[in-house]
Amino acid sequence: MPKKQFKVVFDRDRCKGCELCKTFCPKKLIEMDTQVNARGYCPATMTDQTQCIGCQSCAMVCPDGAIAIYEEE
Repeated sequence: MPKKQFKVVFDRDRCKGCELCKTFCPKKLIEMDTQVNARGYCPATMTDQTQCIGCQSCAMVCPDGAIAIYEEE
Protein backbone atom coordinates (compact mmCIF):
# COMPACT_ATOMS: atom_id res chain seq x y z
CA MET A 1 0.00 0.00 0.00
CA PRO A 2 1.46 3.40 -0.97
CA LYS A 3 2.30 5.95 1.69
CA LYS A 4 -0.40 8.59 2.22
CA GLN A 5 0.60 12.09 1.15
CA PHE A 6 -0.57 15.21 2.93
CA LYS A 7 -0.59 18.86 1.97
CA VAL A 8 -0.20 21.43 4.71
CA VAL A 9 -1.56 24.86 3.86
CA PHE A 10 -0.66 27.90 5.91
CA ASP A 11 -2.74 31.07 5.78
CA ARG A 12 0.27 33.37 5.71
CA ASP A 13 -1.67 36.49 6.66
CA ARG A 14 -3.37 34.89 9.69
CA CYS A 15 -0.09 33.53 11.11
CA LYS A 16 1.52 35.64 13.85
CA GLY A 17 4.73 33.62 13.98
CA CYS A 18 4.22 32.26 17.50
CA GLU A 19 6.12 29.06 16.54
CA LEU A 20 3.76 26.72 18.42
CA CYS A 21 3.30 24.64 15.26
CA LYS A 22 7.07 24.40 14.86
CA THR A 23 7.41 23.24 18.47
CA PHE A 24 4.70 20.57 18.21
CA CYS A 25 5.60 19.07 14.81
CA PRO A 26 6.89 15.57 15.64
CA LYS A 27 8.85 15.41 12.37
CA LYS A 28 10.33 18.94 12.78
CA LEU A 29 9.15 19.94 9.28
CA ILE A 30 7.99 23.46 10.09
CA GLU A 31 10.21 26.51 9.95
CA MET A 32 9.51 30.21 10.01
CA ASP A 33 9.67 31.98 6.65
CA THR A 34 12.21 34.74 6.13
CA GLN A 35 9.70 37.03 4.41
CA VAL A 36 7.14 38.88 6.51
CA ASN A 37 3.39 38.66 5.95
CA ALA A 38 0.85 41.52 5.73
CA ARG A 39 0.80 41.75 9.54
CA GLY A 40 4.58 42.07 9.80
CA TYR A 41 5.30 38.55 11.11
CA CYS A 42 7.45 35.77 9.69
CA PRO A 43 4.84 33.04 9.07
CA ALA A 44 5.27 29.29 9.32
CA THR A 45 6.16 27.20 6.28
CA MET A 46 6.96 23.54 5.54
CA THR A 47 10.48 22.38 4.84
CA ASP A 48 9.42 19.09 3.17
CA GLN A 49 5.75 18.38 2.45
CA THR A 50 6.51 14.80 1.41
CA GLN A 51 7.56 13.86 4.96
CA CYS A 52 4.35 15.10 6.65
CA ILE A 53 2.52 12.26 8.43
CA GLY A 54 -0.79 14.15 8.69
CA CYS A 55 -0.94 14.04 12.49
CA GLN A 56 -2.50 17.54 12.58
CA SER A 57 -0.57 18.52 15.70
CA CYS A 58 0.34 21.83 14.10
CA ALA A 59 -3.25 22.64 13.11
CA MET A 60 -4.67 21.72 16.52
CA VAL A 61 -2.19 23.88 18.43
CA CYS A 62 -2.45 26.95 16.15
CA PRO A 63 -4.27 29.69 18.09
CA ASP A 64 -5.16 31.55 14.90
CA GLY A 65 -6.53 28.65 12.85
CA ALA A 66 -3.95 29.41 10.17
CA ILE A 67 -3.15 25.78 9.27
CA ALA A 68 -5.15 23.27 7.24
CA ILE A 69 -4.06 19.73 6.33
CA TYR A 70 -5.42 17.81 3.36
CA GLU A 71 -4.88 14.22 2.34
CA GLU A 72 -3.84 14.09 -1.29
CA GLU A 73 -5.32 11.57 -3.71
